Amino acid sequence: MADEVKLLRTWSSPYGFRVVCALKLKGVEFHTILEDLFNKSPLLLQYNPVFKKSPVLLHNGKPVCESLVILEYIDETWNEAYPLLPKDPFEKAEARFWAKFNDEKLLPLIRNAFLGHGKEKEEARVLTPENLKLVEEQLEGKKFFGGEKIGYLDLVFGWMAYLINVLEEVDGTTLINKEKYPRLSEWMEIFYEIPVFKESWPDREKLIAKYKNYVWT
Repeated sequence: MADEVKLLRTWSSPYGFRVVCALKLKGVEFHTILEDLFNKSPLLLQYNPVFKKSPVLLHNGKPVCESLVILEYIDETWNEAYPLLPKDPFEKAEARFWAKFNDEKLLPLIRNAFLGHGKEKEEARVLTPENLKLVEEQLEGKKFFGGEKIGYLDLVFGWMAYLINVLEEVDGTTLINKEKYPRLSEWMEIFYEIPVFKESWPDREKLIAKYKNYVWT
């Protein structure tokens, strides 16, 4: 019996999109159910009653919540196709550390740097460059965060490849340029053009409209 895989996500969420990328890399067929977080479906509330948010992966009717947890679940479940996390325990721990850094520090900082107000925005503008430099350093001597091929961390940081440019246009300022962040800029360009991902990027004009009337989902 074939696996039944469904993904509950919002159309613009970077968290949901990283799960899409993982499933595509693994060659897993899945059905997407788009959620409206202002009118949450009974299905979402049923399968994620604790946080009541997406993404949620349904594998043969069993829910897996939180995008980083979902990525590891996908990697362990479909472990014969395209490994995402390194096998070495130390390298795996490092990947998890930087994933946590992205979700808890970098992404909120960049959000506030572009879409915040007053002091919150000013502080984020000061702190963001030094944190981006840390990300830049992780690419030294490598094509991808995962080495010579895409891995777990590339999917975690993948939102930058399509969203940074949108936020720069909305705010009218430039955050990442080739002179200051050459490795990161090159990685963003390469990641954006990968066919299996590019076909699923959120619509750019819709994203611009969304962030001009900002609500983070």
